[in-house]
Amino acid sequence: MPTRAPRIIRDSFILLTAGGVVLLGVVSGSIWLANGARASADRVQLSQQTRSHAYRLQGLAQDAETGQRGYLLTGRDSYLQPFLDAQRDLPGELAALDAALNAEGRDGEMDKAAALVRAKFAELDDTLELVRSGDRAAALAIVNSDRGRTLMDSVRAETDKIIDSSDRRVEAASRDLQDNARIQAVVSVAGGVVVVIFVAFAGWSALRYTRDLLRARGEIEALNRELEARVAARTTDLVRANDEIQRFAYIVSHDLRAPLVNVMGFTSELEEGLGAVRRFVTAPANERKGALKDDAEVAVEEDMPEALDFIRSSTRKMDRLINAILKISREGGRVLTPEDIDLGPLVEGQFQALGHQFEALGAVFHVDGELPTVVSDRLALEQVFGNLLDNAVKYLDPKRPGRVEVSARDLGSRVEVSVEDNGRGIAPQDFNRIFELFRRSGAQDRPGEGIGLAHVRTLVRRLGGEISVDSRLNHGATFRVVLPKTLSTFYAESPNA
Repeated sequence: MPTRAPRIIRDSFILLTAGGVVLLGVVSGSIWLANGARASADRVQLSQQTRSHAYRLQGLAQDAETGQRGYLLTGRDSYLQPFLDAQRDLPGELAALDAALNAEGRDGEMDKAAALVRAKFAELDDTLELVRSGDRAAALAIVNSDRGRTLMDSVRAETDKIIDSSDRRVEAASRDLQDNARIQAVVSVAGGVVVVIFVAFAGWSALRYTRDLLRARGEIEALNRELEARVAARTTDLVRANDEIQRFAYIVSHDLRAPLVNVMGFTSELEEGLGAVRRFVTAPANERKGALKDDAEVAVEEDMPEALDFIRSSTRKMDRLINAILKISREGGRVLTPEDIDLGPLVEGQFQALGHQFEALGAVFHVDGELPTVVSDRLALEQVFGNLLDNAVKYLDPKRPGRVEVSARDLGSRVEVSVEDNGRGIAPQDFNRIFELFRRSGAQDRPGEGIGLAHVRTLVRRLGGEISVDSRLNHGATFRVVLPKTLSTFYAESPNA
């Protein structure tokens, strides 16, 4: 064995070093891919800004035409205000759209749209000047010539091209994010397999050649089993976390930075721990004692598990962030489908889906009065009231009989639907916090990631409404959803409104 020991030690050292390098490569690759995801998210944000400015430019032309029509019909200056406001805002909006397109490298897309918009405003201004000069007949002749309608149709067509191009860019960036996720999965799995193979072979060599190294092999194998579990868990988390990212560029660029810094920092601690173990393994058998052994034991039993725990915690946080973003972004990208919806049967259906939870708690569900009928998107409303009822029954107080009540009141063009419970309630300082991603209130003794209410708020706002909460601790909470009776075509046709 004396003649073979140096070779075994050398091979073991090489294999362990290679495993550490592979692990470091996996972590570095993850950081690089995360940076790529952030860049793609920035592209999404730029395209969304361009899209918004194009919609705004289209709206200014429509507002201006509305003001012109009102003035021609009535001759009253008050009807001309929309035109004057649009004329005032036009230069700034043209400049904003031009700047947004330039930021994306789309310089040539602005020229025709800007020319058509200016031509439309010039046509409107011509008719108004004729009216002011007393020649209303000539102004009406221009209107009846369909020149204005043709120009407006051309403005819509050009701005729609810009909007469609922005949508395609968003889709392309989303595909890039998906590709990043697939690459991340391959890199993580391959790196984990290579690390396991390297370390397993090092352990097998130690077991074959020396009884003293047998103890070291046992320690290494124990460490390897833990590393394998950590790598597998981390791989799963990263696959889930990087499946898709489409929106919320701020969260991607800001909130993901903290866990990435933790991963990098504790990777350095892993390297230091591996160094202590390596020094113990490579030392001659008669020197594996004292401080050398103590350092290796501390590294294996304390430092490295602690570093791995922090790395796992950080990667799990990344997973929750990205999955929440994906859930909300998918809903944000869906085109709403307005239809007549009787909220009574809809809410009753959501209660039936949760009936076993109410039954298990002995809780009562009640609808106070008749719920209204609205024109809105059925799937979005099912998700809104399903989440609110699920939250209500989840946080009932087991010390008293549970009760959940749904009621509504008419607000003119809008309706307010309230979901009230007698659960444990929410502290006033958390009223706004609970609607933010990954923010929860009170004792964390119920399953959940702090996503549901953020998703509900996104859905409600997409429907053109608002949601609020009123509560007292230990007395219950009331969530109030205010919705338009009829979903605006702006919200129905604008996935990112």
